[in-house]
Amino acid sequence: MATTPPIRHDRDTARRNLRVGLLAFMGAVGMLGLGYAAVPLYEMFCRVTGFGGTTQVASEADAAQAATMVTGQTISVRFDGSTASHMPWTFRPSQATDTVTIGQRDIATYIARNESSKPITGTATFNVTPEQAGKHFNKIQCFCFTEQTLAPGQEVTMPVLYYVDPAMLEDPDMQGVEQITLSYTFHRTSGPDTAAPARTN
Repeated sequence: MATTPPIRHDRDTARRNLRVGLLAFMGAVGMLGLGYAAVPLYEMFCRVTGFGGTTQVASEADAAQAATMVTGQTISVRFDGSTASHMPWTFRPSQATDTVTIGQRDIATYIARNESSKPITGTATFNVTPEQAGKHFNKIQCFCFTEQTLAPGQEVTMPVLYYVDPAMLEDPDMQGVEQITLSYTFHRTSGPDTAAPARTN
């Protein structure tokens, strides 16, 4: 005579399988979320620590506070500009170097020109060297904060308003550093090429 399998055992097994399935699904969703969060978290880490030569973003209030600590000491800043291989622009600093007072606001300008026959939108990546200078190099305003669109043949002057934090004078890692290099590389973005052209200065 055939026996009927216990129904309770089947229900327990189904519950366990469902629990395992839900845990696996939640784990996959969590890993996906971490993947999306990794980039902004890494960028935040770099901005806070200056890791990899990442510069800082400062407000006018921050700049005013730094100005109260000016000692008159100076440092040389070298400017560098380049474009990615697929970017049909020319891009260069207006001047190669400048001597700035530590803690005092200064301005640098870069010149960009679209050499192609259609509007091109680009964005700039940036860093400073030596890397340990990143946490002391503060930008108040910069073209690198937003995408830039140039019409065919258009040339623009792009300013950077910045200061070097007087805290560098107390940083043992900055001892002996006589020059900071600010570098930008323009990349073509995936945005539409028909966006409104940037205003010429």
